Amino acid sequence: MALGNLLIDRWRQVRTPSFVKMLCAHLFTRIIPTLCCSVLYGSSFDSVVTKLQATAIESENPPMEPEDEEWENRGGHRLSWTRYHRHKDEQVSFTSLIVSDIDSYLDYLAYTYTDICQTEIIGKSSQGRDLKLLKVSTGGKGKPAIWIDGGIHAREWISPATVTYILLHLVEFRDQHSELLDSVDWYILPLANPDGYEYSHSTDRLWRKTRSRVGGSRRGSGCYGVDPNRNWDFHWAPGSPSDSCREDFSGPRAFSEPETRAMSEFILSRQGEIKVYLTVHSYSQMWLVPWGYKEEKPRDYYEMYTLAEKGVEALEAIRGTDYLLGTAAELLYTAPGGSDDWAKGVAGIKYSYSIELPDTGDYGFVLPANQIEPVGQETWAAVKAIATHFADGHN
Repeated sequence: MALGNLLIDRWRQVRTPSFVKMLCAHLFTRIIPTLCCSVLYGSSFDSVVTKLQATAIESENPPMEPEDEEWENRGGHRLSWTRYHRHKDEQVSFTSLIVSDIDSYLDYLAYTYTDICQTEIIGKSSQGRDLKLLKVSTGGKGKPAIWIDGGIHAREWISPATVTYILLHLVEFRDQHSELLDSVDWYILPLANPDGYEYSHSTDRLWRKTRSRVGGSRRGSGCYGVDPNRNWDFHWAPGSPSDSCREDFSGPRAFSEPETRAMSEFILSRQGEIKVYLTVHSYSQMWLVPWGYKEEKPRDYYEMYTLAEKGVEALEAIRGTDYLLGTAAELLYTAPGGSDDWAKGVAGIKYSYSIELPDTGDYGFVLPANQIEPVGQETWAAVKAIATHFADGHN
């Protein structure tokens, strides 16, 4: 792993002063002293990086509390919103059951709230993990639907944590907003890249891509994976084999990844029903509106902007978190093959957005777990505002 990779490629380049501040702080307070010690005591660079990663995860994610572990024994779930949970399947010897925190939470909701919740496996990852979606609906036909996905990029742990927090309030506190379930159907996929997410827990905290082998054509490169948010078949830009180690490698072909292919097929099977596409990412504190692949805006940009503005205003009202609203091309950079552009350009979903969660660079992708609940609260407020638009009968 090169120093340039660790400091630059592994952190998305956001065109804001906060990114520069984060990078300088990361460089001078963590990396340089450690590298100096490495030189003095003869440690390898790779071992230093491993230690840095372990330190970052330990400070970011506290260990599971004993009472959370006990939930499993009581037939409930052990998902909490005070730490980041894994998707990895773990064998539980005393019951011979398979437990996976995020996955099992969806099963718990479907088992406990049978009248409104139903799980569906829409596909498999390249390593065979389930892509499990939860449909939340009170039944009936002709209702508008909202799609929400999280965890497309593996290292963005706050994303699936926030999406499960949305599920917590949508389902378990449904009496507080019954109109949002009576008038709207919901399709929610908390973890769209389970292989990469698990790898970011077990091996490389800042891993971004999937874990398919399609990109590893360079001899000795050991390159895996495709950027799943560059792999959608709408203005997709082909990636050459020489680019396979890049973090934004778009793949050998559009929808080369089973994860993106499964999502697209499910969404197209509900074409005309899904009115809102929300994909949850981090970090930047931005609400992004298509297009991302070019600087030109869609013809109905004003309508998209107006609805997004309701979400941003509701979000900011919770604790004053400042979000920027605009296209990815104007706030970040142009990027072809994104899921939000595909949702609008191919699936015909008018209101298609990417939400970039906190922060703006102080922690970046390694957002402490004590931020899950406040980020979840404000994001849920934004989602409610969007859903209320349709619950009130607007299109």
